[in-house]
Amino acid sequence: MNYRTIAGTDVEVSEIGFGVWTVSAGWWGDYTDAEAISLLRRARERGITFFDTADTYGNGRGETILRDAFPGSERDGIVIGTKFGYDWESNLGERREGHEEAPHRFDLAFLERALHGSLERLGTDRIDVYQLHNVRLEHMQTEDLWTFIERARRDGKVRSVMVALGPAIGWAEEGRYALEECPVDGVHMIYNALELDPGRELIEVAQATGRSILVRVPHASGMLEGHYTADTVFPENDHRRHRPRAWLVNGIQKVEQLRFLEESDADGRRATMGQAALRYVLRAPEVVSALPNIYDAQQVDEFAATFDAPQITDGQADRIEQLFETNYGLPVEQEAGVTRQ
Repeated sequence: MNYRTIAGTDVEVSEIGFGVWTVSAGWWGDYTDAEAISLLRRARERGITFFDTADTYGNGRGETILRDAFPGSERDGIVIGTKFGYDWESNLGERREGHEEAPHRFDLAFLERALHGSLERLGTDRIDVYQLHNVRLEHMQTEDLWTFIERARRDGKVRSVMVALGPAIGWAEEGRYALEECPVDGVHMIYNALELDPGRELIEVAQATGRSILVRVPHASGMLEGHYTADTVFPENDHRRHRPRAWLVNGIQKVEQLRFLEESDADGRRATMGQAALRYVLRAPEVVSALPNIYDAQQVDEFAATFDAPQITDGQADRIEQLFETNYGLPVEQEAGVTRQ
């Protein structure tokens, strides 16, 4: 495993992280606490130290599972990222249809309660990477928010601050504003070989401003793991089941055009498609960690071994960009409303 430091901080994260969303929120199947904890601990044994969650995941479960996986002094061996900004507790007991978002809140009283709640659920006295969760431009222009952030940093409760962009692909304006105008250490965004924009632009802004990037969905919701077929059927409790058919059909055709990434290098080494996808997003030094969606032990082992696989060459990277610019020669599929937390 390799490690990188978030720019302007002393927070060191593993280049491959673990997004706790997959094992806590019920959108990738159901996991018992014991099953989730087993995967988290296996990841730590393989060198993964960065675990990213949010107060909303499973209504706090994403934080308590992390606490239970690494109790006591074991907490000091990991780097915890969590997110805030949704008033999810006000909606407990009320079912939100589909993936509708909870309301955002950024008044001081709410923010202080949110931070206290996360620290308590995580069983820790500090959060290593505290992230504004899927914020809009107007939220980042709220004075109370930055008063709160300054106080949390000063009190040692927060070590670094980032802006998680989303929930879906896009949010270029928010990303630029966060990197250029806000007292944050970077942004957390969707970026992968099938979805290069606006990630490419935001990486350039991060480079110009000396900020860092976290990447989620580096496998395009599993597409770039390279295992889907036209016959793939997702379980009822898997959010991918509800995507347009074109997402699966077109995605498979795109991945077939990327199989060159699995070819052996001059030393006879080969990458799986999943490893190549991670290598690709980590080419930019501004990207300090990529957070694949991990949902079984085999993936933990495969992704943790990414750095035994060949690096992406300049020629391969150019070929990916050329394919992207023509949408891989395919019609543009519609994915309106798709949520990828």
